[in-house]
Amino acid sequence: MKKTVQTIGLFIMVATSIVACSKSSDTTTTTVATPLTILTVKDIPADTATGKTAQGQPVSNGIYTFYSLEKNAKVPNTDSASTKWDIAFLSTRIITNGGTSGTGMGGAFIYNGLFDDLKIISPDSVFKTDNAPTSYAITTGSGKGWYTYDGLNNLITPLAGRVLVIRTASGKYAKMEITCYYKGGVTLPTSASEDDKLYKQRYYTFRFAYQPNGTKTF
Repeated sequence: MKKTVQTIGLFIMVATSIVACSKSSDTTTTTVATPLTILTVKDIPADTATGKTAQGQPVSNGIYTFYSLEKNAKVPNTDSASTKWDIAFLSTRIITNGGTSGTGMGGAFIYNGLFDDLKIISPDSVFKTDNAPTSYAITTGSGKGWYTYDGLNNLITPLAGRVLVIRTASGKYAKMEITCYYKGGVTLPTSASEDDKLYKQRYYTFRFAYQPNGTKTF
């Protein structure tokens, strides 16, 4: 009988030890976030010039280029009425897939600061939607949105410290920085020919990070 009691006691001690180890293991489990990949996209056409007027102004077809940040790919114009795209480009104008521009949940605002410093979208941030033709989520005009226009030299230059914060068509989030408006990813010098300034413009180079899990962190 005494031996039986000792055996039972030993069993209880072992079982308790196993449970304690199990609880300890559960409480020390941690999840490490995977850093988002920063992607660079080069030479996305934005209604490039097909000719020029007698005054030297560009002539083009007035057609947007649609882009999916989720897929990191251009989207055919035949899908312009769908939620397959997130942003679209036409000259210096960028639209989002929401409001008057699309059927998605898209919107945006411009963050003043460095791309790498934007780690989380502030809870009090307001995402605007397109309301064409009077206003757009990403403000147009020299010095008002993402670029400045040098009329003397006829050059467009991205403004430093301007990050486009995008709400995608599906309601997820991305941050984007435009680095160049000219073919080849390098802004033309002031000494470039007028033809180069005309025909090499409207090619976007940008980098972005897309958050697939729906949170507002990068």
